[in-house]
Amino acid sequence: MRFMILAAGLALAGCDDTPVAQLPGGGFGDATRANMALQSGEMGYTQMLGQRFAAEAPSTITFAFNSDRLDGAAQAVLAQQANWIRQFPEVRFRVYGHTDLVGSNAYNKALGLRRAQAVVAFLATQGISPSRLEALVSYGETRPVIPVASPEERNRRTVTEVSGFVGRHPTVMNGKYAAVVFRDYVASAERPHPSNTVIQTQINPGG
Repeated sequence: MRFMILAAGLALAGCDDTPVAQLPGGGFGDATRANMALQSGEMGYTQMLGQRFAAEAPSTITFAFNSDRLDGAAQAVLAQQANWIRQFPEVRFRVYGHTDLVGSNAYNKALGLRRAQAVVAFLATQGISPSRLEALVSYGETRPVIPVASPEERNRRTVTEVSGFVGRHPTVMNGKYAAVVFRDYVASAERPHPSNTVIQTQINPGG
């Protein structure tokens, strides 16, 4: 019965474009606050999923100086990103490439783009469709984490972010975000059954 009520609610929401949403954390009242934020335009659907991705998976990796090679630590982080991305086939992602402040802006922009492309290529090997990944934007040296002219590893990075939903749609409640919410609801109800406890007794302890 609860399943039927929820399914009916999602169907009605899709008819009148009423937002249905959840915030990371699942605290009491989060869904209500999220829906109010969406209806008022305070927070977009993409922004909400972006916040969730940033909270549940590391979004940044770093690189060696003048390199676009993914080392073991970077690949481990990207594997975590891929695990999260695979849960949301409706969602698109963008990878931004950055460099430190050493070198010309033109060279660094190209290097940042190569770093972003390396990340997209690796995520594709993890079962993520390249059509859901973009490596089209490189900020080069223009957005440093640490504004220093010397080599700085924290500036030599890529950042993966949620960019939207697959395909264009007038409202997210054309079924895509509803599917995300409903799938998470079902998953949250699937708790493992506790294992049985074996109790041994002595029928005739004095025998």
